[in-house]
Amino acid sequence: MPELLGAGHQVRCMTRTAGRLRGQPWVSRVEVAQADALDPAATRQALEGIDVAYYLVHAMASGPDFARRDRRAASVFAEAARDAGVRRIVYLGGLTPSGRLSRHLQSRAEVGEILLESGVPTAVLRAGVIIGSGSASFEMLRNLTERLPVMTTPRWVHTRTQPIAVRDVLRYLVMCTALPYEVNRTFDIGGPDVLTYGDMMHGYAAVAELPKRVIIPVPFLTPWLSSLWVGLVSPVPANVARPLVESLSTETICREHDITRYIPEPPEGLIGFRRSVELALKRIKEADVATRWSSAALPGAPSDPLPTDPDWAGGSLYIDRRSRVVPASPEALWKVIEGVGGDNGWYSLPVAWRLRGFLDRMMGGVGLRRGRRDPTRLRIGDAVDFWRVEELEPGRLLRLRAEMRLPGLAWLELTVHKDGDQTVYGQRAIFHPRGLLGHLYWWGISPFHGLIFGRMPRNVARAAARTSSP
Repeated sequence: MPELLGAGHQVRCMTRTAGRLRGQPWVSRVEVAQADALDPAATRQALEGIDVAYYLVHAMASGPDFARRDRRAASVFAEAARDAGVRRIVYLGGLTPSGRLSRHLQSRAEVGEILLESGVPTAVLRAGVIIGSGSASFEMLRNLTERLPVMTTPRWVHTRTQPIAVRDVLRYLVMCTALPYEVNRTFDIGGPDVLTYGDMMHGYAAVAELPKRVIIPVPFLTPWLSSLWVGLVSPVPANVARPLVESLSTETICREHDITRYIPEPPEGLIGFRRSVELALKRIKEADVATRWSSAALPGAPSDPLPTDPDWAGGSLYIDRRSRVVPASPEALWKVIEGVGGDNGWYSLPVAWRLRGFLDRMMGGVGLRRGRRDPTRLRIGDAVDFWRVEELEPGRLLRLRAEMRLPGLAWLELTVHKDGDQTVYGQRAIFHPRGLLGHLYWWGISPFHGLIFGRMPRNVARAAARTSSP
């Protein structure tokens, strides 16, 4: 979005949930169309009047049948784009060499073929590992290298790939708006280096000034076992890690570089692997990351019932409600609330939170590995450990929706309000059970609420008081 706007384009953003864009710095400069790519009528309406449509949809996180969902969404989009008179489609897929492909790469190739046959001129950009904070592959690489000084790996650690910096990918994507309209084909895009995954781990460690990593290949590690291991160590859940890990056994190297006929390389050339890692780490350190893959919303999360609905809406709502007078200003209290999670923790029994995060990772959930985008500021849609910011009213309300594995839906709501001259902290833990298992889950963990949620108001109040102290 920022790149397209910076290039002077008028942009319409199609999203399933428009409310999640609130707080994005560019949202006031774009037109927002709320639609699901599986809905033909809504997608057709969203594409009305569009010259160039970027297709950046991927259903890999939706489960084992992601290929079917991807196929359906691409078909709907292709037909809608043709009927709406779109003049160009741009799609970012994966490098797919000849031979046997993993499910992930096969699906990426299939989506590209559907769009190429749509009747709308299509540019399919095929990339390998993208080096940047928005890439699941990069987050796997980063977390594995940072957290494991000694690691056992499958044979795919020796597979060659051609990584590319996210800045170069964005440059190609934006400049595709100027392609001649008769161009309807795939383009392989990659950086100047051809490396194995092991080379990239060693290179990352060198850039990050970490001790040299010891990598021990083990031939009997299956993709399933590898994905569980990746899921425990990195922010990438096991259901996403598995198709990615399967793809790592396939060599992904550019077979052509024809895109230079239409988009010349910059005078300084494409960014090399180590420089791209330096740029990514610099932006992460400065909290200047526009988006993270781990901040992506989980698919299929229902929007109803909301915790603001009546108690009878959508069935039972279990609520743990607490409040406390805080010897601090509302501003000081809000500063603590907006900073919850990540390195700041949750102000109650850190070991219990870590245990819950570990159990979530074991079940294929997101756990606590995602942390926060920014240590002090939040916006709607941000990930905060295994929560997501669903509602944010600065100075007054923070509502988080749980994205951990649960037999139901859960929220944590933190508020600030004045009662006369007093500052009051409010806290609600809300759970909407799914079936009998959901009710049993709530009653099973109720004894621990006093330990976890009961300590939060006291510790938050203390932290706010310290913040107010000169």
